[in-house]
Amino acid sequence: MARPADAAPRQGFIAHWLAALRAMFRDHGVLLLVVGGPLFYSFFYPWFYSAQVVQRVPVAIVVPEADGLTRQLLRYADASAQLAVNLVTADAQQARQALLRGDIYGYAELPRGLKRSVLRREPAHVTVYAHGSYPLVSKQVQQGFAQSFGTVAAGVQLKRLQAGGQSAPQAAASRAPLQLHSVALFNPTGGYGSFVVAAVALLILQQTLLMGIAMLVATWREQQRAAASPGAWLARLLAFCLPGWLAGLYYFGWMFVWHDYPSGGNPLGALALLGLFVPAVVGCAALLGLWVAERERVLYLALFTSLPLAFLAGFTWPAEALPPWLEWLRWASPSTAAIQASLRLNQLGAPLAAALGPLAVLAAIALLGWLGTLLAGSRQRPSAPP
Repeated sequence: MARPADAAPRQGFIAHWLAALRAMFRDHGVLLLVVGGPLFYSFFYPWFYSAQVVQRVPVAIVVPEADGLTRQLLRYADASAQLAVNLVTADAQQARQALLRGDIYGYAELPRGLKRSVLRREPAHVTVYAHGSYPLVSKQVQQGFAQSFGTVAAGVQLKRLQAGGQSAPQAAASRAPLQLHSVALFNPTGGYGSFVVAAVALLILQQTLLMGIAMLVATWREQQRAAASPGAWLARLLAFCLPGWLAGLYYFGWMFVWHDYPSGGNPLGALALLGLFVPAVVGCAALLGLWVAERERVLYLALFTSLPLAFLAGFTWPAEALPPWLEWLRWASPSTAAIQASLRLNQLGAPLAAALGPLAVLAAIALLGWLGTLLAGSRQRPSAPP
């Protein structure tokens, strides 16, 4: 007699779980967000950063006097992968106007009497102007001129040392007694895509799942169909987690690999992250839907918070530069802890112990969200389940 009694609750739990899945797939708006959104953004968002590094930035060089040294500087600058010398002029105002028109994004102004200063071993200064409205472009302009002109300056120093009686190896050792070998870890190309997509992917997973589930729950609330027992709501929440877990596995297991982004450092740690991150988002989404109770308003709130959450996550703007109250408030969003944990586990390959702090935050958000949903959902006006 005990076996049928035990089977009945289990059957009811499964029925509620399947009913929630059917409700998600029958609602085209929800389906588009929780399934179509992650798929679409996995191709669309990384496409903008496929080049990874800005190259061949149009620049100008102001040359008041043409001589062998200035011609060498021009050749080295144009040979740089970062720069494309589109304008050579003796008029600094012409270069400035080209910068204001957008024809170029920076220029270097060589001083008059540059070769004479070099021959006399006097300090010579080259001024570089870059378009500050585009930080990545400005960085490439400044680095490109610094490296190309620095190479020419190194050649001048080597010739001086050799003229003093040193051999070529001795001159090279005298100029740079300490050899520096720079190795880029975790982002070998130094690309912007590898840096930003790895973080934004977690925010995409959160916002698409948050909007979809909150819309569905708000629709139930509008139609007075949100009331259910705690057991039924538990089944619903687990059903809501399924598309989030699948989307997370797709991102971590295929999307990062397809776009050649650093990933897979700690696969088990990444699975633990998904196991906590998705329930945390689902709990927040269900509470948001029960609280707002209007399908359209859910979209307004979620879309409004997307950009602030990106800035508060700590990858586009240092968290230490935020006001103290914002630095604490940002942890209320699951994406903040998830991005920090993902960068450590999935990109850097850190052990699970290194991400216990962010994972604990996700566990706390998930626990509070689920308990709040079970309590609020069971107190709704009773009606037929969806």
